[in-house]
Formats: sequence, structure tokens, C-alpha cells
Amino acid sequence: MKRCKTILAVVADESGEVFEHPELLMLGMNGMTARLPREDELIPLPEGSRLFTIPDTPPIGFDRKRRQAVTAERLPRNWGGGRIQAVSTFLTPAFTRTLLPAADYRHKKVQLPLWSYTAVGWCAEEERFYCAAVRVDRNTQWEPDHFDDRKLDPLVRRRLREEPDNRLLEQLARCAVDYHCFAAKNLFFRRWEAPLPTSPACNSRCLGCISLQESDCCPSSQERLTFVPTVEEICQVAVPHLREAEQAIVSFGQGCEGDPILQADTICSSVREMRRQTPRGTINFNSNASIPAAVDALAEAGVDSIRVSLNSVQERFYNAYYRPRGYVFADVLESIRRGRDKGLFTMLNYLVFPGISDREEEVEALIRLVDETGIDMIQMRNLSLDPVMYWEAMGVSGEGMGMTAMLDRVKARVPRIQFGYFNRTRENFYPEGFESDWPIPA
Repeated sequence: MKRCKTILAVVADESGEVFEHPELLMLGMNGMTARLPREDELIPLPEGSRLFTIPDTPPIGFDRKRRQAVTAERLPRNWGGGRIQAVSTFLTPAFTRTLLPAADYRHKKVQLPLWSYTAVGWCAEEERFYCAAVRVDRNTQWEPDHFDDRKLDPLVRRRLREEPDNRLLEQLARCAVDYHCFAAKNLFFRRWEAPLPTSPACNSRCLGCISLQESDCCPSSQERLTFVPTVEEICQVAVPHLREAEQAIVSFGQGCEGDPILQADTICSSVREMRRQTPRGTINFNSNASIPAAVDALAEAGVDSIRVSLNSVQERFYNAYYRPRGYVFADVLESIRRGRDKGLFTMLNYLVFPGISDREEEVEALIRLVDETGIDMIQMRNLSLDPVMYWEAMGVSGEGMGMTAMLDRVKARVPRIQFGYFNRTRENFYPEGFESDWPIPA
């Protein structure tokens, strides 16, 4: 498909109304460096993505007459001269951002909520938005038309009537209805991947934790689980899903909990009981993987896959974001090795950020880790945090090679690696043609 060549900056007025800037071209940011997007960094805005303003923060656009980036606090006089603010998009799942919104963040007065902020522009010729992103997963199960809440509500009510004393089911009903968690909705639709939160505690203090924040600077997106479910409660939820759901996956390690590795004993007992009752379906474990011995135990109990969360494969960046308690970065790397050695389908939940994830030293370190440990997939997840907060926490300057260049280099050096965004069933761990399945058309 021929790409739009003229993409205007998108701005908002003081009331939040979004429109294209009449004169400035779209820019994006790699780290805190504003630049024009490259052609392979842009795609039409995927359906289901959302637009947000960046409050009281003026946009940066490219002035074609002056041939330079400029900060625009107001519209041109012939457009009324009103004050404007920058606009971002929050991408629908399956897409990884390539550039941050170009804005003069020195003016920002508030800590931004826990969303992943992505550059967006407007193509007048095609009359549609474009964004700085690339598709990394073909899975369409998470598209909005699969989630009709009018159908969901009676399913939730019926399941709660059938199992009124199951605390885990009550938690997941709240996640589905109040927090609009797609995975929790899947449980009640009896299909695809369903969640099994188990842990109210965590041994990391992530800057971008979505279930517990230590201050009021950026409120968490949801309340954390307050109890450890019993083996019986877990199996009452999991076993029917494994037995009956289409492309069934159950996953420990969710946004509404701490880290499940701290409840490894309970989870191992639950997994053994699940496998006693049914061999069907896939059991996945999402974790910071901070306890290598627990990974051994989980594999022996019957877990099929593990997804290890990292914002970086460099210890200084990892520590600055995860702020680990009672474990060290070497423990995470050892868990990755053990998971792969035990035969688990091993994935990285790679929390990416343009300007950090695409730095030369980061990319080379990632390639070494993937090559040495045999990691099967890198899930390219967009890190959700105020860009300035994250950038300052990492303590770096300059820019990276670009996210598409980063992906291309990793794939060229390790052709067997799979990029993705979602967990997979056992039957689809190694789909036909996966070694050449890049890039994925938007």
C-alpha cells in the first residue's frame, strides 16, 4: 500500500477538541529528540486506538518554510490564534510504537497517567489518522468487535450465581466489568486466554506498576488483589476453561496482582490438579522470574510457557525501573535459562520505549541474550509511563537507531526469533513459516 506522504501535526484546543495543524508537519520523538518519522515507522491508525491530549504541553511540529522543528503554543492568527496542546494516541494491542509524541515537555505541569504515549498525525489526502507504530502480531482476537459488553453482563451474572463463594471469580468479574480487562472478559465468554491472578505481594517496585503506586503522582489503573486464592478456587476457574474454551489458555501473572512467583507453591499445586483433571489447553506463567528454583518447580508441575518481564536487558536500566527487592538481575537471567532448559516456551515481555530499547548497546545485548538462552519470542509491549519520568529515571541522553531498525537487526541476526504481543497456545508455539514472518503487514 502506498503511504501518505504529507502528514500534518495533530493538536488539541484548550477544550480538548482534536484537529490537524494547518501548517506544521507531524514529528515524533526518539527519546527526547524530535524528528520527522521515517516511512517505515508510520501506519494508518489501527481501529480501537484512542486519542489523548497531553495537558498544557505545546506540540512540536515541522515548519516546512523554515525547514526546522518548532514549538507551537498557539494556532496561526488566521486560525484564531488560540492556545493548543499536544495529542497522543494509545495503540490497540498487537502494535508497537516507534516514536513518542513530539511535545515541549518542559511546559508539562502534571505527571501523566499510566498509558503508552505514541505520536499521531493526520493525512489530509486520505482523511485519516496515521501513527508511529508497527504491527508485531497477527492475532486479531483482541479487536474491539469481539467484546460486546451487552453479551458479557448476563454471562458474568450467571457465573457468579453458579459459584457465589469463589473469591477469585468475584475478582475476575470486577476486572471484566469495571476495568474492562479483555482477558477477564474471555473467561466469561469461555474462549481464548483467561487470567488467574494469585499474588497480592510483589518483590519489585516498578515505576509503572498498574496495580500499586507508592505516591499520588500517577495513580494505578486498578486495585490489586488482596488475597491468595486457594487451589480449589483456582481450579474451579481454570479447569472448565481448559476443558471447554476455544484455543484455551490460562495465565498466571496479571495486571491486578503483584508477582505470582511469590505464590509458586500454591500455583504448582494448582497446576498439578489442573493436569490431573484435564490434559487440554495451555498453562502460561507471566512473571518477573526473580526466583530460578521456582521456575524449575513450575515446569515440573506442568506449566507450558513462561513470559519474563523486562524493560531492558541491561542491569542498570532494569534496576532503575523494577527496583528489585530481595533478588538481583542475574536471577532473572538464570530463570530465563532454566525455563528454556526445562522445555518451556520462553518469551520476553519486553517493555519497550523509543530511545532506550533501540540504543546500540541495548540491541546488541538483547541479541546476545536471545542467542545464548534460546528465547523463543519477544513480546514487544509498549511501556506505559510518563515519557519524561521514564527518560529521567534511565539517566541517558541522545537517541537510538529507531524501533523498526532495531526489530530488523534482531531478526536478521537471529532469524528464528518470533516477535509478538500475545501469549499462544501450545499448538501455535511454532507456526508454519515463523522464521520468515517479518515484517507483518499493518
